[in-house]
Amino acid sequence: MSKIHFIAIGGAVMHNMALALHKTGHQISGSDDQIYEPARSRLKQAGILPEEEGWFPEKISSELDFVILGMHAKKDNPELLHCIESGIKVYSFPEFVALQFKSKLKIVIAGSHGKTTTTSILMHIYKNLNYKFDYLVGAQLEGFENMVAFTDSPITVIEGDEYLSSALDLRPKFLHYKAQIVVITGIAWDHYNVFPSFEKYVQAFDDLLISLDDHSKVIYFDEDNQLRKLINKHQSRLNCVPYKAIDYFVDGENYCDKQSGVTFKIFGKHNMENISAALKVLEGNNVDRDKAIKALSTFTGAAKRQEALRNSAGKKIYRDFAHAPSKLKATMQAFREKFRESKIAVFVELHTYSSLNKDFLPEYKDSLILADKAIVYYDQKAIDLKNLARIETQDICLAFNDNNLIVINSNLDLEARLLKEFSSYDIILFLGSGNFGGIELNEICKKF
Repeated sequence: MSKIHFIAIGGAVMHNMALALHKTGHQISGSDDQIYEPARSRLKQAGILPEEEGWFPEKISSELDFVILGMHAKKDNPELLHCIESGIKVYSFPEFVALQFKSKLKIVIAGSHGKTTTTSILMHIYKNLNYKFDYLVGAQLEGFENMVAFTDSPITVIEGDEYLSSALDLRPKFLHYKAQIVVITGIAWDHYNVFPSFEKYVQAFDDLLISLDDHSKVIYFDEDNQLRKLINKHQSRLNCVPYKAIDYFVDGENYCDKQSGVTFKIFGKHNMENISAALKVLEGNNVDRDKAIKALSTFTGAAKRQEALRNSAGKKIYRDFAHAPSKLKATMQAFREKFRESKIAVFVELHTYSSLNKDFLPEYKDSLILADKAIVYYDQKAIDLKNLARIETQDICLAFNDNNLIVINSNLDLEARLLKEFSSYDIILFLGSGNFGGIELNEICKKF
């Protein structure tokens, strides 16, 4: 067993990977400048929570077998510099994951949207059908203790992110995995800080296809024009399989598979597309469709995706991770299709580097057009921390193409507006990857 140190152990995937390796008997240590819940409690329960927050190069022993570096750590991190000076081997986390999964059948789910849900759908089906498999996914999933598993199983399902691997490894994470089966759900510009133009963003997916061995299977969303163009460049060398949404119908507020009649707990056309992508993967693994669909009848989605915070007294409140423009549009379409007659108020947080950048903001045009009332929240501190130019209310209204948009940059104003003005709305949505300035959404929901 190895002695392994995690630099930036508090990250969502990083702390789950630390827990998975600790569970298999490795000796784990770690550090981070800030560790939030649930990582803090989970690491503490396992006995591997750092004694104090911060970076302590003097505590890194030469007896370590290697170090795993999280993306949160900068290239001038004192522990990282110490490792380099001392000759201690440093892996980015996708580099290490690739080594762990090297001999397995690797299924990688990539794309600008739907990665986590499609990965989770596959995991849910495999688990319910008693298949042995490893996995790496970007959100907590009901029925799974961790977001990462390293075992002796022959198959692994990996959420393949296009973001950078680490401060030392500027390649997209998904280039490490060398999968035999790849799903690409679509291409919509994101991560402006890494890909300052749409062309550079597309190039990352082109590089992914170039990295695959001949005859690798690529399952791609056929209604994405940009993705089709990319596939056309490679389909003479790769086994390219298109998909669209499964045939489904909506019965009241229920989404149902037309072929079997099975009712799903998740909803929206984009999720019917995600299901279809997973089924295309399973076709090549000789998994019966009827059994897979039946298993999905109990799938409630990944954490913070279509998550119901309240459903009582005629009021429904949901949280969803949707933050990028394509995700926002798909989520709004899903809620409008499911709740056709309801009045919907939407709170969106601009939190990522892309969403707080003036040059990227126009990508959000008409993304909230299906809402009855739309409120956009951002924190000026987040802009300052990212060293971005200040944005004003007018910039956001123009970008979203909505003169009636309400823009708020104080979480106190946000809470007051929620409590005061929206008792008349049937559905309230909180959309974004941040925490709305630290507001406890579950506590606020109790006040309605």
